[in-house]
Amino acid sequence: MKRVLPIALTAALLASCTVGPNYKRPTDLTPPAFKEAAGWTTAAPGDLLDKGPWWTVFNDPVLNDLCARIEVSNQNVAAAVAAVEQSQALVREARAGYFPTLDITPAVTKSGGGGSNGTIITSGGGVSTTTGTGDTGTGSGTGSTGSSTVGSTGSGARYRLTGGASWEPDLWGRVRRSVEQAKGNAAATTADLAAARLSAQSTLATDYLQMRSLDAQIDLTVDTGKSYDRALQITLNRYNAGVSAKTDLLQAQTQVASTRGDLAELVRQRGVLEHAIAVLTGEAPATFVIQHAAWAPVVPAVPAEVPSTLLQRRPDIAGAERRVAAANAGIGIAVAAFYPNLTLTGSVGQSATSIGSLFNGSAFLWSLGASLAQTVFDGGLIRGQVAAARATWRESVATYRQTVLSALQDTEDQLIGARQLAVTTTLRQAASAAADETEKLTLNQYLAGQVDYTTVVTVQATALTARRTLVTAVANQQATSVSLIRALGGSWETTYRTPPPAG
Repeated sequence: MKRVLPIALTAALLASCTVGPNYKRPTDLTPPAFKEAAGWTTAAPGDLLDKGPWWTVFNDPVLNDLCARIEVSNQNVAAAVAAVEQSQALVREARAGYFPTLDITPAVTKSGGGGSNGTIITSGGGVSTTTGTGDTGTGSGTGSTGSSTVGSTGSGARYRLTGGASWEPDLWGRVRRSVEQAKGNAAATTADLAAARLSAQSTLATDYLQMRSLDAQIDLTVDTGKSYDRALQITLNRYNAGVSAKTDLLQAQTQVASTRGDLAELVRQRGVLEHAIAVLTGEAPATFVIQHAAWAPVVPAVPAEVPSTLLQRRPDIAGAERRVAAANAGIGIAVAAFYPNLTLTGSVGQSATSIGSLFNGSAFLWSLGASLAQTVFDGGLIRGQVAAARATWRESVATYRQTVLSALQDTEDQLIGARQLAVTTTLRQAASAAADETEKLTLNQYLAGQVDYTTVVTVQATALTARRTLVTAVANQQATSVSLIRALGGSWETTYRTPPPAG
């Protein structure tokens, strides 16, 4: 009990002497609810919750496989993983300041005199040379603590085995604040990893879904081109029979050529997206191929009331907030420099002229020491460092608040986009259906000689545009769904998927 009490008192003293401000999360400008989705509120960051494979809502096995590759093959994610490992190592480095440093130094010294030269060999990392002339000696050398240079008139050897310790008690909390800062930065880099992973996944999903919509447009253009080819053949037959004018034939030929040009452009756009997906999955575009497939226009339904706790899962908000905590700890580190540093040292060892007597009781030696260092004048260096640390904290607070505002804007944008694009798609479907029916009726009227071919061309162009616009509208809905998922930090599902317990 007598030993425990001093230790407890010392611990309490050290805790009470931690200088610098304690961390408090900064206030932000978040509203009580979202403008574009009634029932939403705001919450605190929880970005480390597992989001699960959110991309499965699109029911596409190829997309599922591609997104799974992000974790192991995407190079931006790999770089973020390395940054997390580095930050975790820096936490361990900061924690080392709590403990003393210990060293052990075995050494052997040989000296000579009477005109001979002697060399001192120290295994602790130094070599000293002793020069003697006559009965006097002069010496010079470098070596680790515990080595000496000897000048004598005789010759001999001395063996040493010493151990030393040095410790700087964390009287003012400098080490504690350093650990806090390292932990804050490590947490921020962990959030950066989540952000990099989510960014790569959402970008890949957007590119893939857009590529599939181009597949649909390619199929649509091919089918339309076949229809135009048939119309061209009919017009050519009518022209050869003297029923149609040459201008009708030229218009039909123009329409076919333009459609083929549109098809070539769609193929080019698809290739660009395929190359981007290859890079996202860590592969060279030259060896990466995604086969053309039918488009599945799946648009996940946005809940009428999305629980606002999902916004807390955005990793960029979490990373910004944790950088504020790290900057706050940096103020304490800077303030601690105003106070003196106490260093405690000690060493024990054995010293003898032979190895056999090295461990005798008479060969034992020890030393204890303490030093106190206080900066008296530094030309305002420490004050400048403290001012810089406080400014860094204010900068991080402003960055955090701006990140929150940007996140709110992003979410509002995607919510209104999802709602209005649903209306747009419904109207595009009606327009496309009407344009298709008009095209059929007009072509029949042309064959009956009731309208000229210019009217047919105009109606066909309108119908094709309506079909493409409908595909684009649904594709925009899918892209907005991905963007909304990203804006919510990974998913809008109310049930969090958590990893199974280890073991």
